[in-house]
Amino acid sequence: MKRLAILFCVLVFAVIATRAQEPKAGAAADIAVLAGKILDVRTGNYATDQIIWIEGSKIKAVGKAADVSKKLPAGTKTIDLSKLTILPGLIDCHTHLTMSPDMIGPRGLHISYSRSALIGARSARVTLEAGFTTVRNVGAGGYADIALRDAINAGDVPGPRMLASGPPLSITGGHGDQNFLAPQFNYSDDGVANGIDGVMTKVRENIKYGADLIKFMATGGVLSEGDNPALEQYSPEEMKAIVDTAHGLGRKVAAHAHGALGIKNAVLAGVDSIEHGSYSNDEDIALMKQRGTYLVPTVFLEDWLSANYQHLGFTQSMTDKMNMVLPIAKQNLSHAFKEGVKIAFGTDAAVYPHGMNAGEFATMVKMGLRPLVAIQAATVNAADLLGWSDRVGTLEPGKFADIVAVDGDPIADVSILEHVRFVMKGGEIIKNQP
Repeated sequence: MKRLAILFCVLVFAVIATRAQEPKAGAAADIAVLAGKILDVRTGNYATDQIIWIEGSKIKAVGKAADVSKKLPAGTKTIDLSKLTILPGLIDCHTHLTMSPDMIGPRGLHISYSRSALIGARSARVTLEAGFTTVRNVGAGGYADIALRDAINAGDVPGPRMLASGPPLSITGGHGDQNFLAPQFNYSDDGVANGIDGVMTKVRENIKYGADLIKFMATGGVLSEGDNPALEQYSPEEMKAIVDTAHGLGRKVAAHAHGALGIKNAVLAGVDSIEHGSYSNDEDIALMKQRGTYLVPTVFLEDWLSANYQHLGFTQSMTDKMNMVLPIAKQNLSHAFKEGVKIAFGTDAAVYPHGMNAGEFATMVKMGLRPLVAIQAATVNAADLLGWSDRVGTLEPGKFADIVAVDGDPIADVSILEHVRFVMKGGEIIKNQP
């Protein structure tokens, strides 16, 4: 009986060991993407007749088809993109996935945080299908963006990789507070914080609840009530307290800033990026270049709003500010482009419908950026701003297999990126239009 028991145990262990060596059901097989042309986003050069070898969610190798094909294991799945142009997955550094144009202004008062998170699930899907495999979400009430990020990471809903800020910090009554309600409601938005102690506490609170970065309103805004986009909101001391606290806890900082003084003091405080930069002047530009601060210009929204704002229920104040700021912004940002400020791609999607993010490329080019520089803003530069250069932004071994494919030459016509034919995120095919 002892011998039988020992023999039974040996057989059981042998079966377990054999099964452990077998591929698990649903495990990702190796993939070979047959690439007609791959754009090197650093140089603007094209490599032809390439294979991108993908192992799980990461790129294993990229090289000449004749060389890489010899190394592929048996059973490797092939994807034929030989007639298309391949780029790294695109990155949008300024989104609001849990918001939509229907929520701008007083109409947003009808939307709960729970509903906004569900809106975010749809927005995340269409953004990913548009070729944006990574986004930085810079502002959402009730930590709805953090809930969305976690749902995407868990595989509950499809969407891009997300870095989420949670509620943006704002002064009382500033851009970021809720100024559409009468005093009897006694309400402040959940990002409102004042004074050095107040802002330090709010930064720590956002990080406590899962924020990947910190966003604050250095100046007033356009699509809000009762504030002036040209004027500074936080004092230099408060800005420095925000930045020092966030950096001390390993988080980068994005500053919404339209006015020149707010831009200047945010840069001096050490922010990692200036969002919008509408009234940027030569002093601001010189400081940003000196300190390596990124500008995230969000310019396509200006074209879209000009054509569609009549249908969005703006108050008169919002309309007046839009008509004042947008023409000035285009002029000043064109100057910043020509002066060589570091640019990271961002759209402010939610001001216009999600999924139209790539419209930003053509507007940037019309304002003076070379097509390659615009593409770099959404790949290598964006990855650098996010602190994710080791995982996204280029097609290289060890990085996530985030791939988009288009017809034609995006260097010759950057608007091609508005019509991606193929999207892969982490080795998973999201979109494949023959």
